[in-house]
Amino acid sequence: MNIKALIQLLRPQQWVKNGFIFLPLFFNGQLRDINGIYNCIIAFVSFSLAASSIYCFNDIHDRETDRQHPEKLQRPVASGVISISTAYIVMLICLILFVFSLFLFDDKVRYGLLGFVGTYYLLNLAYTIFLKRFSIVDVTIIAIGFVLRIFAGGYATNTPISEWIVIMTFLLALFLAFAKRRGDAVIFQNTGLKLRTNAGSYSVGFVNQVMTVIAAIIIVAYIMYTISPEVTTRFQCKYVYVTAIFVLAGIIRYLQLTIVESKSGDPTQVLTRDRFIQSCIVGWILSFIFIIYI
Repeated sequence: MNIKALIQLLRPQQWVKNGFIFLPLFFNGQLRDINGIYNCIIAFVSFSLAASSIYCFNDIHDRETDRQHPEKLQRPVASGVISISTAYIVMLICLILFVFSLFLFDDKVRYGLLGFVGTYYLLNLAYTIFLKRFSIVDVTIIAIGFVLRIFAGGYATNTPISEWIVIMTFLLALFLAFAKRRGDAVIFQNTGLKLRTNAGSYSVGFVNQVMTVIAAIIIVAYIMYTISPEVTTRFQCKYVYVTAIFVLAGIIRYLQLTIVESKSGDPTQVLTRDRFIQSCIVGWILSFIFIIYI
C-alpha cells in the first residue's frame, strides 16, 4: 500500500482542529494538571481517529465530485491510488481503534465521550450523505462539530465549560465554514462548475456579507467576554481586554485573505501557512498564559 496516500487519506493535518479539546483545561488554569493533560491527549487521539474514519468515508462517497475539483482530484480515492475497498477497511480500523481508546477512561467518562464523539460521527455521516446539500445547514453542522470538541475536552477532564467558550467557538467555526464556502462560490462564479450540490445557494457577494456580519459579532462578543465581571474575577485580572488586539487583527487578516486575495479554500491550510495569523494566534495564547498562569 502507498504509505503517502494512506496518510493523505487519514488527513492528519486536519487533526489540528481537535486542539479545541484542550481549551476548557487551558482556560480553567489546569495545564499543570498532569492527569488532566493525559486525559486531554487521549480524548484528542480518540477524536482524531473518529475524524479520520469520517474522512475516509467522505473520500469514498465524494470520489466522483472530487474528480472535478481542481485540488480534491488528487485525493487518494478520487485519483485511484487507494481502492474503495481499502478505504473502507481503513475507515473501519480507525473506528475500532477509536472505540478501544475509550477504554483508557473510566466508565462515566467513557460513555460521556462516546456520546459527544458519537454525535459528531453520526452528524458527519449524515452531512456527507445528504445534509451538505442544504445551504446554511451545512455550515451549522460544521460549527456544531467544533462545539462538540469543546464539550468532549471538558467532559474528559471534568472541567466546567464557560458559555463564552461555547459561543466564541461556534461563531469562529461558522466564520471559517463560510470562508470555505466562498472558495466554492468563486469557482462556480468563474467556471459554472458546481463542486457542491448547494454551490448555487452561495454567491460570492452573499458570503462576503455574511462573513463580515459574523466577524463583527465575533469581535463585539469577544470584547464583551474580556470585560465581563465573571471573566475578570475568575482570572483576577482587569486587563483581559488586551487580548482582543490579537483577535481583531487575526479576524481582519482572515477577511483580507478571503475577500481580497481569494485564499479561502481550506481554513486549515490558511491557518498553517499565513505567518501573520500564526503570529496573532501565538500572541493570543502567550497573553492568556501570562494572565492565567503568571
